[in-house]
Amino acid sequence: MNDAVDVFLSQWARERPDLDASSMGIVGRLGRASQLLWRGVESLLAEEGLQRWEFDVLGTLRRSGEPYSLSAKELVSMTMVGSAATTNRVDRLAARGLVTREVDPTNRRRTLVTLTPEGLELVDRVVGLHVANQERLLGGIDGRDRDQLAGLLRKLLVSLGDTLD
Repeated sequence: MNDAVDVFLSQWARERPDLDASSMGIVGRLGRASQLLWRGVESLLAEEGLQRWEFDVLGTLRRSGEPYSLSAKELVSMTMVGSAATTNRVDRLAARGLVTREVDPTNRRRTLVTLTPEGLELVDRVVGLHVANQERLLGGIDGRDRDQLAGLLRKLLVSLGDTLD
């Protein structure tokens, strides 16, 4: 069975047989898969009244462990979003009562962003639905193939410099 990228590659092979376009197949498939997967994720989150960026911030705070609090700088690093965008996002989540922003009592130059009880309840409820939805989205790939794909994607990300170490 062919996918849409196979059609594009065959067109390039016909029009430019001098090029090895196999890299286009990988990058194209990653891009198309990403779009389709995010569409499925965003659909579920919308049903729960969340946008993807909201879940990203809430999930980042939740997985940080108790007290579910990070400095603004840590939040920027963990969400891969600039400081201005993070400030805007935190403001919007605070307005919804899902996070608080306070001066760090141990370092007055730092601001801490913390999940409220309402934010914790919401993210804990939605994360289970989110994982089940991702399982559904990846249903066409079995366990061994998933492990291999995860390993290859990890290798690619590390080679592109995507590490938090």
